[in-house]
Amino acid sequence: MNKNPQAELGVIGGSGLYNMDGLADREEIMPSTPFGEPSDKIIVGTLHGIRLAFLPRHGVTHRLSPSEVPFRANIFALKSIGVHSLISVSAVGSLHENIRPLDMVMPDQVIDRTKGRPSTFFKDGIVAHVGFAEPFCPDLGRILHEEASAIGVRSHLGGTYVAMEGPQFSTRAESELYRSWGGSVIGMTALPEAKLAREAEICYATLACSTDYDCWHPDHDDVTVDLILKNLNQNVSRAKEIIRRTAARLGDHPSCQFNDALRDAIVTPPELIPEKLRRELAPLISKYAGVS
Repeated sequence: MNKNPQAELGVIGGSGLYNMDGLADREEIMPSTPFGEPSDKIIVGTLHGIRLAFLPRHGVTHRLSPSEVPFRANIFALKSIGVHSLISVSAVGSLHENIRPLDMVMPDQVIDRTKGRPSTFFKDGIVAHVGFAEPFCPDLGRILHEEASAIGVRSHLGGTYVAMEGPQFSTRAESELYRSWGGSVIGMTALPEAKLAREAEICYATLACSTDYDCWHPDHDDVTVDLILKNLNQNVSRAKEIIRRTAARLGDHPSCQFNDALRDAIVTPPELIPEKLRRELAPLISKYAGVS
């Protein structure tokens, strides 16, 4: 039986996000998962009557590179405590003149340029094919955009997020290539996070904080860590306010079309799924292939 406190809305991002005014009944938990430990302890608390769960993607001390983030453990842990909607806050570089540093973007598409990151929960005896034509929840993205605009943040609804492997930044040739593909922003964390959230039937949207113009812009210096951190720190307080306002509106978005993404996706007959696997993946599949 799960003894961890439950949450409805999850937030994955920098460690500063969970230091939020008004967060009551705060607890720290470290759920166990079949995929190892999550990046760090999950902070669970109550805000506007909504139970929130905050998870620092790279660990509180930022010890994990993008390629080392335990994405499966993170998403599974959040699912196991009841999270059904998830806001991903991430730093991105702009690939478009109109997306300025310090702007925020709620992308609606993604291009996968990652390499070798585990991107599914389903293997070793169970196969599932989820739809991913719309990788981000349009309703949750719209709410984030509206709340960003309401506090005076220059915000863009829609756009394509190019997910690169990292930890190195792009070459100028790569940056120009992604621009020619129609990329809007580039970052290192949206995938496989968004794919795993879909498999976990979690409504997922990204609050992408533009920190720079990558390296393509002739009138701006090439991207540096100092520049990213400077602009990201400016965005933390604004992101917290957007999250706070979005949490207050969660009643406007009680469910999502993606909260039953597995309904017709699991192609392995339930009786052929190994019992051990059925038990391990119970938070994901129990309503479709119950534990005997």
